[in-house]
Amino acid sequence: MPPAPRPAQRRIAVVYNPIKVDIERLQEMVGEREVAHGYAPTLWLETTPEEPGQNLARKAATENVDAVLVAGGDGTVRAASEGLIDSGLPMTLLPAGTGNLLARNLGISVNRMDEAVDTVFDGEDRAIDAGIATIIRPDGAEEAHAFIVMIGIGIDAKMIAATNPELKKRVGWLAYVEAIARIVRDVDAVRLTYTLDGSSPRSTSVHTLLVGNCGALPGGVLLMPDAEIDDGLLDIVGMRPRNFAGWVRVSTAVFWENGVLRKTRAGRRLLAGNKPVRGLRYFQGRHATLRFEKPEEFEIDGEGMGLVTGVDVKVAPASLIVRAPKRK
Repeated sequence: MPPAPRPAQRRIAVVYNPIKVDIERLQEMVGEREVAHGYAPTLWLETTPEEPGQNLARKAATENVDAVLVAGGDGTVRAASEGLIDSGLPMTLLPAGTGNLLARNLGISVNRMDEAVDTVFDGEDRAIDAGIATIIRPDGAEEAHAFIVMIGIGIDAKMIAATNPELKKRVGWLAYVEAIARIVRDVDAVRLTYTLDGSSPRSTSVHTLLVGNCGALPGGVLLMPDAEIDDGLLDIVGMRPRNFAGWVRVSTAVFWENGVLRKTRAGRRLLAGNKPVRGLRYFQGRHATLRFEKPEEFEIDGEGMGLVTGVDVKVAPASLIVRAPKRK
């Protein structure tokens, strides 16, 4: 009787942004775990401005690896996630950027290389949703992009377009505060027509419209309090305060009510009797279409994407596998 075939040796891949990561230290740590766990040598895939990660992640999925460690900022994470949707291949995060939005929403530590490397070899897998946004350019061209956290139109997207990249490198997400202070008085309302889950078209105007897969932003800001990353739904928030007092009320709702009161039982009881904030509206759904009166700035997971005249957005339920630290 011939001997049973030996099982193939396990292997991981690393998709990394060389600008964001100490690659020598990362290679040393991964090499140590390879030996300890009996893995084959790791497949190393470096991003470039021309290849931010989508095709590298797709390549990893064809190379018979068991998991992918994604090391970089939000742009690298989004690109690699897009390449891994529906692949069934687990992704572990080594967050090393400014926002690290997906990691924060999943409760994954930021800038903890040792934890991330341990996790890719010995973590727990969890299926999460992704969003698919098909954008329409002013010339009519269409592009499909995946997002993991949220997309935005209005002040949110204009803020990202106006952010000074050098200031962002120095002070991180606080650079957005400087940008919004410069532009907020000159931002016109976004006029749009929308449908939600096949509803009849409706028209409205907003200063900011966000469609999210999860709801937490840097600084502990809980923008979409009902958003869950694995509920098969997209959460939508529209902000349209009429004046300065309206902005104060919206800010109070987002920073104080969502960020503080909703986190305690007593706070939630206190909020139960409150009237909804007039300038803040929440919706949930699986598919939305948005058409704008004029071209508008658009952002996806914190990355400016230029001008669009429309967006079709839908949820892709449980389409991405994330490997996170084991719960104790």
